[in-house]
Amino acid sequence: MYLSKNDLEKMDSRYRATLINSLAGYKSAVLIGSQSIEGKTNLAIFNSLIHIGANPPLYGFLCRPDTVKRDTLNNILETGFYTFNFVSVEHYQKAHQTSAKYDSDVSEIAAVGFTEAFKNKFQAPFVSEAAVKIGLKFKERVDIKINGTIMIIGSIEFLEIDVHLPSTDGFVDPSKANLLACVGLDAYYKAEFIDRLSYAKTDKWPESLK
Repeated sequence: MYLSKNDLEKMDSRYRATLINSLAGYKSAVLIGSQSIEGKTNLAIFNSLIHIGANPPLYGFLCRPDTVKRDTLNNILETGFYTFNFVSVEHYQKAHQTSAKYDSDVSEIAAVGFTEAFKNKFQAPFVSEAAVKIGLKFKERVDIKINGTIMIIGSIEFLEIDVHLPSTDGFVDPSKANLLACVGLDAYYKAEFIDRLSYAKTDKWPESLK
């Protein structure tokens, strides 16, 4: 199958969106917790987590255009704090359900059956069931002019992770924690570890680090 840009433009919009979304492949399913200035908590699933840097530790994620009210984006911009929550595969239906359009005064955390938690006096909610919890502080908004999407960049203020998950060199294997992965907007996967390889050099074939 060969598809030109013109072919893509002529496609049914939903088919095109599903095609392009799914071709991007496996991504982390991250539940973003936030709280409004009125104290209303919110939880929403995103599949656009981006590692920005390790020193300082920064993560980014993409939001759709703010042409309509978006509680997660609004809460982050108003309060400056939010959380990343990584849940195991057993919670995939609950995680997906957070994408439903609940009213702003309804907390998705409780609505889908998760347990809300506040830690270290942090100003945004966590999901108690999450295997990895990260508290972030808003640092920068990047408006992407070509399609109106928005990148939000935050600094990691603290993280909570099982002491047995990081290896001796700091590597965290998502499959060890059975963390949920996704493709597109509605397909969920379980990660399977294959191998870790040594640093690539031109004069040497990589070796297994297992």
